[in-house]
Amino acid sequence: MEKSDIGLIGLAVMGENLVMNMESHGFKVSVFNRTTEKVTNFVEGRAKGKNIVGTYSLEELVDSLEKPRKVMMMVKAGEAVDQMIEKLLPLLDDGDIIIDGGNSHFPDTARRTAYVESKGKLYIGTGVSGGEEGALKGPSLMPGGSPKAWPSVKPILQAICAKVEDGSPCCDWVGENGAGHFVKMVHNGIEYGDMQLICEAYQFMKDYLGMSADEMHDVFAEWNKGELDSYLIEITTNILEHKDEDGSPLVDKILDTAGQKGTGKWTGIAALDEGVPLTLITEAVFSRCISAMKEERVNASKVLGGEIKTNKLDEKTKKEIIEQLRQALLASKIISYTQGYTLMKSAAKTYGWNLNYGGIALMWRGGCIIRSVFLGKIKEAYDKNPELENLLLDPYFCDKIKSLVPAWRSIVAKAVEAGIPVPAFAAALSYFDGLRCSRLPANLLQAQRDYFGAHTYERVDAPRGQFFHTNWTGEGGNTAATQYTV
Repeated sequence: MEKSDIGLIGLAVMGENLVMNMESHGFKVSVFNRTTEKVTNFVEGRAKGKNIVGTYSLEELVDSLEKPRKVMMMVKAGEAVDQMIEKLLPLLDDGDIIIDGGNSHFPDTARRTAYVESKGKLYIGTGVSGGEEGALKGPSLMPGGSPKAWPSVKPILQAICAKVEDGSPCCDWVGENGAGHFVKMVHNGIEYGDMQLICEAYQFMKDYLGMSADEMHDVFAEWNKGELDSYLIEITTNILEHKDEDGSPLVDKILDTAGQKGTGKWTGIAALDEGVPLTLITEAVFSRCISAMKEERVNASKVLGGEIKTNKLDEKTKKEIIEQLRQALLASKIISYTQGYTLMKSAAKTYGWNLNYGGIALMWRGGCIIRSVFLGKIKEAYDKNPELENLLLDPYFCDKIKSLVPAWRSIVAKAVEAGIPVPAFAAALSYFDGLRCSRLPANLLQAQRDYFGAHTYERVDAPRGQFFHTNWTGEGGNTAATQYTV
């Protein structure tokens, strides 16, 4: 009997759709699920008549595969992945490959890569983005781990992934150990930022301009034809026109408490570890946290006053403000990607990864949740200068964001005056202003640290790296604390 090209463990929605995708591209796939009833239901239902083999034990799955065996796990991140690895290792031969397609935390993937390699096998941790539809029709894939495994899995992963206009695959090798899952984590962080920015634009239109869901639908539909063309703007357009059974907008009936699975939080923690100001994305995470405080917010609104006055404006003024809002959204979106790329550059140095930043933008241009025309410009920026220090220093993005600043400031100011929370818009603007400020008040901060903790400071009239301490009170003595960075 002809062996299968790849095996997949975990027949939830993503796993099933990936299997169907692989089979449609000419690959024979063996499947296994811990609850074996799911295997039967799948092979006798959706997969019936297709080149898909149901197996009912891990031994049967492994025996059905062509060597070097490739086993992809689509199981819940965390302990379940480690448990599955332990079960698979004794059944595999040296050179066989285990692939984790779940949303694993990148340090776990780094640890697992080293462990699996120590047992003579190879390991890949790959980000998979695009949701159910992407898994079926073409996701964005971000593989990293054992470099020796890439040639064996490349034909399959690049066949099933999304493609951009010129046919380029939205999948390429990212880097060693946890690099693939790190890049996926940053992708998810940017996704958090993009979603929050869109939500802030929505609330501004709703509360400041008094617009209906249908009116906002028309605005987002128009925005999706230009620079803001993206998957998230597209689905926002669709959501706003969707009606409930009584004919009213369904979005108005959805409770305003957001959930999260943790990847945004991981991105924020990684940024703190790296000392990178990922302000917009962390604000997006905190915005979900404050949304979850529904009862507390309702009570506080009664005590603190939560009413926002809608402005009655003529159509011309309204259109002008909507255009300002579009520009503010675009500017903030540029900052979101700028911060994400800065984090990847810092982590690459820390972990010794050789990341292809233009290639990452290409991987994100199709299939994934943050796909947008915008990413083509990021690819061009890093193709021109792979060592680009900050995206805002690229000539295109520098000119673009400068042109957007007046509208951006106007929207943030209007929101602040009206009492409309715009944490992501404001954080993005503060980052921009901080980055372009050649002298920040951190000199006073260092003086404070030296005053109470003898933490020392550098001077503008002395070489960098030379530290000084002042006995500010005349009682503290001249002993200074040693230098360290948290």
